[in-house]
Amino acid sequence: MTEFVILTKEKLEDLYLKNKLSVPVIAQKLGCSEHKINYWLGKHNILKRTISEAVYLKYNPKGDPFKFNPPITAEDHELFGMGVGLYWGEGNKANKNIVKLGNSDSELLKVFIQFLIKFFNIKKQDLRFHLHIFTDINLRKAKGFWIYELGIKENQIYKPTITQTGKLGTYRHKSQYGVMTVYYANTKLRNLIVNLIPGNIINRKPA
Repeated sequence: MTEFVILTKEKLEDLYLKNKLSVPVIAQKLGCSEHKINYWLGKHNILKRTISEAVYLKYNPKGDPFKFNPPITAEDHELFGMGVGLYWGEGNKANKNIVKLGNSDSELLKVFIQFLIKFFNIKKQDLRFHLHIFTDINLRKAKGFWIYELGIKENQIYKPTITQTGKLGTYRHKSQYGVMTVYYANTKLRNLIVNLIPGNIINRKPA
């Protein structure tokens, strides 16, 4: 009976919603079964997290690793519009868990990286990169170029993809250092940026 007494709505809201503890952790903390926790969550109409939400919380126990800072100044709005526009045109929107944008233009990637850092508080060291080059491109020189241009460390770059020169025509002549892709693995941030696109935020004027 004691088990039933302590499982009040207020208690479960505090543990499950406010402190974001999982059902197994709450069960262990209160000394009862997971079935009992689930029963009382349902009894009190406390909506359970989806599997994807539970997985996200598992890997981000301290909350979102980013914080949205809306643009304020005219310069902010310009950079913000450029960042959203770049993701609209160049970003990979098919992957629902990763912010991903690749290009052979280092200046373009610099703008997008600045966009992530300024408006979402992303730490540059948390970004990851992937280099795609052709067999007639010197890997060492290519990596050196991107490391210098983007101001990143070598350990932030995944194992490169090297494609046999030939079938892709003259594309290789446009990128002597290959194509670099920047990654940030976070489902919520990916969804946030994608959801900015339909709002036509690019044309929004500063208040």
